[in-house]
Amino acid sequence: MKVVIMESLGVSEQKLQTLKEPFEAQCVEFVQYDKTNDVGKKKKEIRDADAVILANMPLEAEVIEAAENLRFIDIAFTGVNHVAIDTAKEREIAVSNAAGYSTEAVAELGVGMVLSVYRKLRETEERCRMGLDKTGLIGIEIKGKTVGIVGYGAIGRRSAELFHAFGADILANKKHPSDDIPAYVELTDLNSLLERSDIVLLHCPLNDETKGLIGKEQIALMKNNAILVNLARGPVVDQEALIEALREKKIAGACLDVFETEPPLINDPITEAPATLLTPHIGFATREALEERAEIVFDNLSAWMAGEQKNTIL
Repeated sequence: MKVVIMESLGVSEQKLQTLKEPFEAQCVEFVQYDKTNDVGKKKKEIRDADAVILANMPLEAEVIEAAENLRFIDIAFTGVNHVAIDTAKEREIAVSNAAGYSTEAVAELGVGMVLSVYRKLRETEERCRMGLDKTGLIGIEIKGKTVGIVGYGAIGRRSAELFHAFGADILANKKHPSDDIPAYVELTDLNSLLERSDIVLLHCPLNDETKGLIGKEQIALMKNNAILVNLARGPVVDQEALIEALREKKIAGACLDVFETEPPLINDPITEAPATLLTPHIGFATREALEERAEIVFDNLSAWMAGEQKNTIL
């Protein structure tokens, strides 16, 4: 059996070899390539693969169609919207993802972003390097603020725990309410959450229901001193509406780790929008998360080979 690793998994060669060894003992052949956006190259790389492993590199329909032997797509990522799932379904190709690997990493980044904005870390660092003091740059505390979490899955839950530890009041919007909600979390509808929150964190998946979920009308509900933190997916937010709101100071700021186009183009208006903290989709990118992700991916491969597929998408 041939398994093609289409891009780096972000772990050391030693870690990767340790994960591959049990499979190689079963005569599984691994071939690894560097990440590419060249569709023709991708077709050649996986044309005789039985299984492929990839992270967030696009896997187009025509690439899947070119792989006649392909039976399993092992995605080292939580989201799967970069893979032509409909084509995989038509071909009856099994698909698994790596849900859960970045829970801690993403939740911690959310806290870090808010602290950076609230304590004006970027501005005060610049002052310090220029030999100046903090005059006029007074920070804000998280304690006592209301944090609204849109998408109360594993990451949303961990975010709630962290912000609760800072002394914030927690609101959450969850599509399917359950009985295991902590007493410190108040479930509410989206509009109420937006109206009441000082900090709005987006942790929802991208699908037909959430695309454009936060648009002009929703942003208009937010407080003038509120900040929006998007750690979900770029298209969850109407980027044009957000830029307009920031320019007109209808909200206080935005922290964005995800965008409509990733990474944003140099002249993308979002890169010039005021009161923004921008990072190039680093939420999942910690040493610990990437190692856990690799372990999940190889565990998925093992389970699929044994006829007991895990983390099933298809």
